[in-house]
Amino acid sequence: MADLMTAVADFGHYLTVEQGLAENSVKSYVQELTTFTHYLQSRTVATFATVDRLTVLAYLNHLTEQGKSRNSVIHAVSALRKFYRYLVQTHQLAVNPMANVAAPKHAQHLPAVLTVAEVDRLLAAPDTAKKLGLRDRALLEVLYATGLRVSELVHLKLADLHLEMGLIQTLGKGDKERIIPIGDVAGDWINRYLQQVRPQLLKQRTSPYLFLNAHGSGLSRQAIWQKIKQYVRVAGIKKDVTPHTLRHSFATHILENGADLRVVQELLGHADITTTQIYTHISKQRLVKVYDQYHPRA
Repeated sequence: MADLMTAVADFGHYLTVEQGLAENSVKSYVQELTTFTHYLQSRTVATFATVDRLTVLAYLNHLTEQGKSRNSVIHAVSALRKFYRYLVQTHQLAVNPMANVAAPKHAQHLPAVLTVAEVDRLLAAPDTAKKLGLRDRALLEVLYATGLRVSELVHLKLADLHLEMGLIQTLGKGDKERIIPIGDVAGDWINRYLQQVRPQLLKQRTSPYLFLNAHGSGLSRQAIWQKIKQYVRVAGIKKDVTPHTLRHSFATHILENGADLRVVQELLGHADITTTQIYTHISKQRLVKVYDQYHPRA
């Protein structure tokens, strides 16, 4: 078997020529394996053939002790798996020491959630005396009232509105249709927009889409993202807010007010309830924060 650095160089060539990986990806893998190689050399290991599972685990522990993040360790495991799979496939090794090495789980990053007071400030930020401000108020009200994804919002059509029944319908991921209740407040803002603004934006043209830009065409995801950033600044909110933040806030607030998790799953259009369960973690986190803030012996 080739020496350590030669084996890594051969692997980099294989990733480029045989696998067709992008240059940056190849560099990332080679750098990761070069770091592993230096670790082995510091322990007088001459070839990859003598590395076993315990050696790999010791190396991963070494990375953790050096202060590497969980995601950095996960990337190291990924690189080593790919490398040792290559060595076995090219008959340079008979046994893969990575076969029983599990990568640490990704750290769960809870999404940002607005408080009810922050939502109120955000919804009040558009100047509804202006036609686009009124449109934006209606748009924000719909996002918070329904938990729609921004992609679902931009494709929302007039035919999807059933305001007399307090419902809207949408096509979510995988073209899965769902029916969502929409409150009276959001419904009223939609009606004001439909009566006072949308005909002006159309200028005697037609469009199936509910929310239109100044030229009478459907709004883009980027335009909605930029509008929300603008109103977050106006509202004086310091959190990193995106269109998805209103979806997270919608789910968290209805859970905190007693909604069943299965109901929230249906409203959000999640195929798997484990995706919805992240909002229970958010609620618990907020519960602890309130407890710490207000309990005299916290």
